[in-house]
Amino acid sequence: MNIDHLKLIVKTFVFTLLALLAAGILYWLVFESDWSWLPKYAPLLPKGLWLTVQLLVLSCIFGILLAIPIGLVQVTGPQWLAIPARWFCTVIRGTPLLIQLWLIYYGIGSLFPQIGATFPGFKQNFMWLIRLDAFYYAVFAFTLSFAGYEGEIMRGAFLGVPRGELEAARAFGMSPWKVLTRVWFPRAVRLVLPTLAGETVLQLKSTPLAMTVTVMDLAGVTQKIRQDTYRTFEPLMLLAVVYMCMTFVIVWGFSF
Repeated sequence: MNIDHLKLIVKTFVFTLLALLAAGILYWLVFESDWSWLPKYAPLLPKGLWLTVQLLVLSCIFGILLAIPIGLVQVTGPQWLAIPARWFCTVIRGTPLLIQLWLIYYGIGSLFPQIGATFPGFKQNFMWLIRLDAFYYAVFAFTLSFAGYEGEIMRGAFLGVPRGELEAARAFGMSPWKVLTRVWFPRAVRLVLPTLAGETVLQLKSTPLAMTVTVMDLAGVTQKIRQDTYRTFEPLMLLAVVYMCMTFVIVWGFSF
C-alpha cells in the first residue's frame, strides 16, 4: 500500500465521518428538536446580539488604543513607564479573564455604595448611573484584558520593524514624531494585523463571560431561555451558529 492510497483512505474516512455527523445533526434538527420557544423569545435575541456587538467593539477599540502606548513604552522607555507596562501585561496575561471581571465588578463596584453613603451628592453624578450598570464594568474588564494581550503583541511589532527603515527616515531629516507616525507605527500595524484578527475573534468568544455579572448579552439571553424552557441544546446551537457567523464577519473584515 503506497502513501497516495493511504491518504485516499484517510480522506474517505474523514469525509464519511463528517457526512454522518452532518446527517445526524440535520435529522435531530428536523425531527427531534423543539423550536416552539423561538417566537416568544425572538425580540430578546437582537437586543442581546446588539449588546454583544457593543461589548466587543468598545473593548477592542479602547483596548487597542491603550495597547499602542503600552507596547511602545516597553521599547522606547523610559524605564519608570516601561516596567509598569511590562508588569501590567504580565498580570493580565497570567490571570483568568473571569477573575479579572469579578474583581472589577464585585471589587470596584462595591466601593460605590460606600462612596454614596459618605458623599450624598455623589448620587447625582453621572458616575452613579455607571455604577448601576454591569455593562460598563464588563467593558472596562474586557478592555484591560485586550490591552494586556495586544500591548505585548504591539511591543513585538515595534521591535519587528527593521532598524534600517527607521535610520533611513532619520537620515531624511524626519523628527522623532514623524518617524513614529509615518514610518514606525504604520509598519508595526501592518505586522500586527494578522494577529489582531485572531485576538478579536478570541475577544468575541470571551464575551459570554459578561453574563456572569448580569449583562444580558446574547449568551445571557440564551441562558435565560434555557432556564425558562428547560431546553438545553437548541438555544446553545443557535448561540453557536450566531457566534460562528460573527467570526466569519470578523475574519472577512480583516482580510482586506
